[in-house]
This record gives sequence, structure tokens and C-alpha cells, in this order.
Amino acid sequence: MTTAPDAAHDTAGAAAQDAAPQLPVPAWRPTAPTGDTTPGTVVHRQLATGLLHTTGDPLTVHLTGLGGDRWESAVTRVEDGVALIEVTAADAVTLRAEWRVPCVGATAYWTPNTDASRWLPPSWTAPRTVSLALGAPVASLVGTRDRALCTAAAGETAAPVRVGAGVVEESGEFAFTVEQDLTPDGPPMRLRIDLSGRHFATTLRAVSDWWGEGQSHPGVARAARMPAYSTWYSLHQNVDAAVVERQAALSADLGIESIIVDDGWQTADRTRGYGHCGDWEPNEAAFPDLAAHVAEVHRLGLAYLLWYAVPFIGRHNAAWDRFKGMILRERPELDAAVLDPRHPEVRDYLTEKIARAVEEWDMDGVKLDFIDLFAAADPPPAPAGADHDTVHEGVRQLLADLDARLRRTRPDVIVEHRQPYVSPGLRPYATMVRTVDCPLSPAENRQRIVDCRLTAGPLAVHADMIMWHAAETPESVAVHLLNALFAVPQISVDLAAQTPDQLATLRFWLDVFRRHADVLQLGDLEPARPDLGYPQIRAGDDRTTVVARYAPLPVALPDRDADADPETVLVANADADPTVLLTATRPERALARVQDCRGEILSETVLDLVAGVNPVTVPTGGLLTLTREH
Repeated sequence: MTTAPDAAHDTAGAAAQDAAPQLPVPAWRPTAPTGDTTPGTVVHRQLATGLLHTTGDPLTVHLTGLGGDRWESAVTRVEDGVALIEVTAADAVTLRAEWRVPCVGATAYWTPNTDASRWLPPSWTAPRTVSLALGAPVASLVGTRDRALCTAAAGETAAPVRVGAGVVEESGEFAFTVEQDLTPDGPPMRLRIDLSGRHFATTLRAVSDWWGEGQSHPGVARAARMPAYSTWYSLHQNVDAAVVERQAALSADLGIESIIVDDGWQTADRTRGYGHCGDWEPNEAAFPDLAAHVAEVHRLGLAYLLWYAVPFIGRHNAAWDRFKGMILRERPELDAAVLDPRHPEVRDYLTEKIARAVEEWDMDGVKLDFIDLFAAADPPPAPAGADHDTVHEGVRQLLADLDARLRRTRPDVIVEHRQPYVSPGLRPYATMVRTVDCPLSPAENRQRIVDCRLTAGPLAVHADMIMWHAAETPESVAVHLLNALFAVPQISVDLAAQTPDQLATLRFWLDVFRRHADVLQLGDLEPARPDLGYPQIRAGDDRTTVVARYAPLPVALPDRDADADPETVLVANADADPTVLLTATRPERALARVQDCRGEILSETVLDLVAGVNPVTVPTGGLLTLTREH
């Protein structure tokens, strides 16, 4: 084994050769690759990025090649404070990039991980592996005033990429690492590093746009952006045609435009688990004529989506014996196994089964669940009969085949994915993505919605199914809904069992969702304080700003002198404190309407706002609408 000098073998051109010598303080990192198990050369190089830290010092990226020295790097300036790094390899090599930023004023470390807090982890934390079926290669170190100290992303969104970050205890810096396996005929390592100091949400939108360059998307059907009903929390596996049609009729009366029928349609078993997944035949006792049932739901005015646990082959299925030799791994605790999508026979079978929902039963779409279970840290080698070497290639082929098949019958088909499979590489095969399950946890739902929104690109983002206890007050029902205000709500309670006040609350807020869907879902999203779980969120366009308040924080009115001059400002109060403090930059007059959680108008007055703080009373679960005079 040999180690090349840092600068002597740098092939990145003048920019790299001009890199200022930088010897970072050694950090204890037991999970970092050392090259001890990698045959061949270990090469270290430094790359000047042309970017400056907040301290004014230049940012240098340290590149390590494990297994070879025939690789080259280059830096391209994207805009002020943003650079693109590209590394290509002439031989197979594991390439690791590391850089550090001063941990000055840092408040949160943002990733798309659904199980991650916003703490600043230590640098010795094991890196996360992201791939087509799991996560996304992006992270942001956030500082005071929600400014990004560093937002970084990798361009590889299919093959596994190992992403690490954390506080270097020895120096007080924050280290970022990205590791990718490169081959001569494979994609390069592409890194986008943003030190522009903009709002972290703005930098993440820029990453999302970068991922979308050259990527086509078929569009999102209108129904995918309108409120939905899900049977999962309300009914679990206890579904049949009559029950679903009853909920569909009640949903239509509330302005809900689609229904998602979850687990239970394919089995008479009601003990949960996934042992009865895989044959994907309707339970004839519950759905004797599935096509006629779908037609009835359509007559009520709702779109219909059907659930599939795509990777599972259960032990209690006729297909088990056929496919038990084509699995990635068994999941005995689920009474099932995960199919291996590298087999063309597996992909053809799943495509044929799932396509029936649209082709034979005339459904509007499908809910594709558990795609993330295809991801594995150490998948077995490609078996005999496989036509793809890697699992991510098999997954992409499966979803591409299914998408083409579904759109042949229904070009505007709706396809639901779910966190944590949020890779931008999956966008062409989905129209909506739902937050991961968090029943009766409105704050968690809110945080996961925002995390998903920030990098979802063209996809509609759906909240996790919203449920509440039968004895819940209408104000608390509204709080559940308001925590999903910036997503598409999926309601999952027995609508026939709701009180008049609960229904009035649901009807009012679903109407707000519908009337303001464009700004809520497509407007510029600006969540505040990721370190505190986004206690205030706003979205806006040229005419309307919507602010949701989840803690007793003042609400800054948009500056009338700014380029955007919204005529209407909506303030939704999800906090127990009814005193909403509006802060204005100058005196102005506005018509103020206050409604309670049911939509009842409590007051309509003209407010003479002063420069500074203006208190307005808005009850919990209520809405303040300001119409500003020009």
C-alpha cells in the first residue's frame, strides 16, 4: 500500500493546486474508512473550492481515494457562495470527500431523516447510507436567524452514498463527509456545497431544483392535491365495500376528493402482519365485485387508491412457493419475506398484479408501501436468473415498468410513496409522498411534513393520516388539522361517529385547505427554527401569505415595501395562547376577520396597525384573515 502526497498528485487543475495548505485537527472517528481493507493505493488530495467560511477563511475539500489514484476533480462556481465539485474515476475507487466549517452560531443539523432530531451529532456518529429506496443525500447546518451555515448535497440519487456529519470535538468545527464508489462507466461524484448564508429552506429548494435538472415529471393530478380520506387508522384491516362506501359518502359531503383503501382488502385475516400479502387478490367476502364498488365510489365523486405492500411475499400466499427462492431476506417477525427486484420474474409479477387496480378495477391510483425495505446495507450478490447486479437498479426498473404500465391506461394516475423513500430519483414514478406514520402526534406530523416539503420537488406532499380521540374538543381537532396545513390532509376517523362540532371544524378547515391549496402547497415555504420543531411556518405568493403559529411567537407581517405585496394575510393559531402579536414595519390599515375553529365569525373590524407590535385575539384553532388596504 502506498500513500500519495497531498498536492503532488492533484489533477483538479489550477484551482486545486492553489489550495492553501490545511492540516485539520485530527478527529476521533471510528467509523471512518482507513483503507486497511481496501487493496491498492490510498491517495489524499486537497481541493480549493473558491468558497469562504463565515469567518472569511477559504473552504478546502479533502479528497481521499481508496483503491486507486486514477481520478480527477474539478470545481465549478454556480453562484455567489455556491460551488459544484465533480470527481471522475478512470478505475474503480472508493472516493471520500470531507470538509469542515466553523461551528459558529450553529443551532440545528437538518437532514431528511424522519427519525433524526435536530441536534448537532458528534463527528464519530456512524454515517447514514442513502440510496434510491432510502433517504436523500442532503444535509444542512443551520445557524441563527435560520441561515444555512452550510448546505450540501450529492448528485447521485440511486446508488448507495454514505453521508456523515458531526461536531469535531477537538476543534469546534463541523465536519461533512460524503463517500461514493466510483467506476469508469458509472456516474461521477457530484457535490453541491452552499455557503451563501441564505435561509436554509431557500438553499434546500435550490438543491431540489438542481436534482430536477434534466428530469421529467408527468405532473400531479388535481385529486392528489385535494383532501383525502384513508381507511388505515379509522378501520385498519376491517374494510369491506359497504363500510368504505359509507365513509366515501360522508367524505364527499365534507369536500374530500379521494379515498385510500389500505390493508385488509386482500385478506379475511384481521390479525395484522404481512403474511397475507403477495397474491393481491380481493377478499371476496368483503369485496365481491371490486370494479362495481369502485364505480360506486366514483359516482359519489371521489377518486380511489388501493394499497400494496410492494416488497412483501407472505407465507400464507399461493405465491410463496413460487417466489421463496427469489428473496433478499426473510422477515419472520412480519411473517413475510422481501422480494428481490433484480429478478425479472419478480418485477413482471408485481407489475401485473398492481396494474390490475387501474386496468381491471378502474381505480385512480395506488399506494405503494414499504419501498424502503428493498434497501439493505449488505444485499446478497446478484443471484442466478437476475438481470440487474444491484438492488437499486432492480427497484428502479420495477417502478419504471409499473409506471409505464399504469400510465398506458390512466395517464394521470396517482401514485403514493412515503417517507423515508424520498430520493429525487423516485420522482418520475410518483405523484405524491406521505409523511411516515405518527398517529396522534400533530407536532411530529408538522415537522415531517416540512422536512418532506423542502426537497419534494414537483410531488404533492401528504400529511400522515390525521386521527383523534372521540372525546376530543373541536379546538384540538383543529390543532391536528393545522399541524398539517402545509400539506394535503388525509383524514382517518370514523366520520359517522363525529359530533356536530367536530364535523363543523373539519368542514371549515378542509375548505381552507381547498381554497388556498395553491399558496399552501406551491407557495414559497419558509419554516422557522428547525431546532424547535418549526414553531411557525409561512407560505406565500404574490397576493397571499399564510402563517401558522404553533407557539406564542410574534407574527411578522410581510413588508409592504418589499417586491411581493400580498393583499391577504391569513394567520392560523394552533397555540393555546389566543393573543397573537402582529409586528408591522410601518402604520397601515387592514380589515380583520376572526373566526373560531368551526368557522364562525367572531369579529370583523378595521385595524389601524402601528409600526411595532399589534395584539389581536384569535382563539385556539381559529383563523385571522387580514385584508390590507393599498
